[in-house]
Amino acid sequence: MSSSSEIHVIDPASADSAHAQIAPVPRVSLQAFCETSDVSSIIQEAIADRRMQKAHVKLHMGGAVAAVEAYRESPTPNVIVIETTLDRAALLDHLDALSEFCDSGTKVVVIGRMNDIALYRDLMARGVSEYLIAPFGVVDFVRAVSELYSAAGAPPLGRVISFFGAKGGVGASTIAHNVAWSISRDFDIATIVADMDLGFGTAGLDFNQDPPQGIADAVYAPERLDANLIDRLLSKCTDKLSILAAPATLDRMYDFDESAFDMLLDVLRASVPVVVLDIPHTWSAWSRRLLVSSDEVVIVAAPDLANFRNSKNILDTLRAARPNDAKPKLALNLVGMPKRPEIPVNDFSDQLELPASAVVGFDPKLFGTAANNGQMIGEVEAGNKIVPVIDDLARAIMGRAEIKKQKRAILNPIFDKFMRKKAS
Repeated sequence: MSSSSEIHVIDPASADSAHAQIAPVPRVSLQAFCETSDVSSIIQEAIADRRMQKAHVKLHMGGAVAAVEAYRESPTPNVIVIETTLDRAALLDHLDALSEFCDSGTKVVVIGRMNDIALYRDLMARGVSEYLIAPFGVVDFVRAVSELYSAAGAPPLGRVISFFGAKGGVGASTIAHNVAWSISRDFDIATIVADMDLGFGTAGLDFNQDPPQGIADAVYAPERLDANLIDRLLSKCTDKLSILAAPATLDRMYDFDESAFDMLLDVLRASVPVVVLDIPHTWSAWSRRLLVSSDEVVIVAAPDLANFRNSKNILDTLRAARPNDAKPKLALNLVGMPKRPEIPVNDFSDQLELPASAVVGFDPKLFGTAANNGQMIGEVEAGNKIVPVIDDLARAIMGRAEIKKQKRAILNPIFDKFMRKKAS
């Protein structure tokens, strides 16, 4: 057991588990020894959490007794988790026995039910790293493991916000770029836009930049990837906003493995407070992994049937893969296009069980002018009514605003027929 660690008592009753930002757990080995099915189930759920995806976890039953026996002949992992229902004296005896076999640097997390200051002090003296008081939630456990590897006083890791279009051509990139610009301006914090559409990305055009290097140079040189390389590849748009542009050329095939962007994301998280990922409308192992691993996901959709179907499929996938995260945000774009039948905003969001965080009206002149000039809409026409909609979405993403309820509209008959068919 590490003698330099300090005990950290987790009290889930006072912790805001639902929306707290938690750093991803690094590539560590963890073995848990449980005594009850309740704690075993919680840890089993935690293993599937996106923030634990790099950790190698094994779950055993038997508590402290089993842990001592397991390491008599075997090396200890990076983290040992021990659940105990023993009394104080018996628990300390087993920890003393375990310490004889613990490798240097192994961290020990004890799960108990006694809220006893004398026990806390005894555990601290023995180098226990964390003490969790059961019952606790999945997020409490993930947070406890994460904080084992968070340096005291270190700045928090950056938030990764992914924008994903429910259908091609719905303007997800445009919304992503304008929201990133709004965040950097209104919150006065450093923000990076990473254009993940390497073949056809538009971040360079939208911000009137033509960088000679960009995201491809980072992805194809993982052995050189660090904060210094990223800094050289960034194209500065404002004092607080930079882009990692896509090459937008077709001289090579952009086929990537599932984990191709993992290292890039780790470096970006450690570099700036906010990272906005502009993910193209494609479904692959790497795009799914980026969405699942993001701190916040924004689905951009137009109010029609295909967008509704795709949005529902995306939501169902993310809800299953991210059970311990807040729901994605929904941004409806191109609303009010003349002569186009639309699903009313409220019906669209009600059937998804997801309120629209932003409803962006159809304004081809405004967005076309901004695109042609390489500007954001707030720069083209600061007084336009769409500007505060984008600003409100930025604040909602950053946890600073409430979602406004849209007025009720008449149900689209085609949409109504579709929903009755789905229900049957």
